[in-house]
Amino acid sequence: MHKVTLIPGDGIGPSITEAAVNVLAASGVKIDWDHQLAGMAAVEKFGTPIPEETLESLRQNRVALKGPLTTPVGGGYRSVNVALRQEFDLYANVRPAISFEGTNALYKDVNIVMIRENTEGLYSGIEHFITADGVNIAAESTALITRSGSEKIIRYAFEYARNNKRKKVTLVHKANILKCTTGMFLEIGRAISRMYPEIEFADKIIDACAMQMVMNPGAFDVIVTTNLFGDILSDLAAGLVGGLGLTAGANLGRNAAIFEAVHGSAPDIAGKNLANPTALIMASVMLLDYLGEYQAGRRVETAVREVIRAGKFVTADLNRQAHVGTREMAEAIVRQLQ
Repeated sequence: MHKVTLIPGDGIGPSITEAAVNVLAASGVKIDWDHQLAGMAAVEKFGTPIPEETLESLRQNRVALKGPLTTPVGGGYRSVNVALRQEFDLYANVRPAISFEGTNALYKDVNIVMIRENTEGLYSGIEHFITADGVNIAAESTALITRSGSEKIIRYAFEYARNNKRKKVTLVHKANILKCTTGMFLEIGRAISRMYPEIEFADKIIDACAMQMVMNPGAFDVIVTTNLFGDILSDLAAGLVGGLGLTAGANLGRNAAIFEAVHGSAPDIAGKNLANPTALIMASVMLLDYLGEYQAGRRVETAVREVIRAGKFVTADLNRQAHVGTREMAEAIVRQLQ
């Protein structure tokens, strides 16, 4: 029996979380879910987007499945996702973008894993206004890139490539302009790459990389980059395979992990049984792998891919003629597992 913190999230979060939990139950893996709140749901009940009860659950269980969260606008609230990553030093954000047969995506054979540094860079939260005569006349944000943080994420990317029999790691940077921050990131990447001679290493400037991903995504295998660049490129990669509704993510540290859908909370369709549950179900596959339940993970992934390939019981973003909602798509995946 695995003990896992469950954070349903906001907006469409509860409905896609219910779908994922039902699919995991059908996989046969025994999970004791510890239900907790974060985001707007937590603000409404506790007055804070990250209650101490939720943090304590994560400290105890060290692993969580999380729906999308809404960070309240104003009021001095930090991004809930960023705060959780920093609290538990979840330094590696891993987002596979792998094509699904049966979608209308432009490409049919994309297989890219984006590995993003998750706690530093421009998301470090070091920013302030410059004021004059009581008016904010400018704003400054500091991109904090440390040697230790860079070494950890780049080494993780190469270890991931080695352990998953991938052949190439591409480091993405802007060292031609940001010479100190991403220049150091590139320097460290080149040094570490020499420790993995069996893995091809390349580096790309961020803007050129974005163009080349659109023109020739097959040229990429594992991509490692800094926080902001990874945030942007991972959404681009999701677009190559059919959108954020299909894309899962893992936030990994040495002693904790949070698995999530990478899309937002979509409050405009909350409670309408419209949301595609695939992203959170695929995040559940990553959770199963993390728990050592590899066989169950492959069964769930195969079931998801077969339902999408068939195209009959999928949400409208995948097939406008299907007239199927969140619950019905999850039920089809459960039937495929049985």
